[in-house]
Amino acid sequence: MNVLTINILNPKAEMLLENLADLQLIAIKSKKNNPFLQVVERLRKKNEGNIPSLEEITNEVEIVRAKK
Repeated sequence: MNVLTINILNPKAEMLLENLADLQLIAIKSKKNNPFLQVVERLRKKNEGNIPSLEEITNEVEIVRAKK
């Protein structure tokens, strides 16, 4: 059995998935809203275009190592 996470972009797709569940071809489990995951998702969206480069990460690591 494979488990997939799907973002539904069109409401018609949700209807198709519900029809597949009615035919017992798939099982749909709704997720509970986890406040921690909501915060993580909000932070990811906020910093989406601000990903540090490998060089920046390496520099930060070297600074921390030098302090020790």
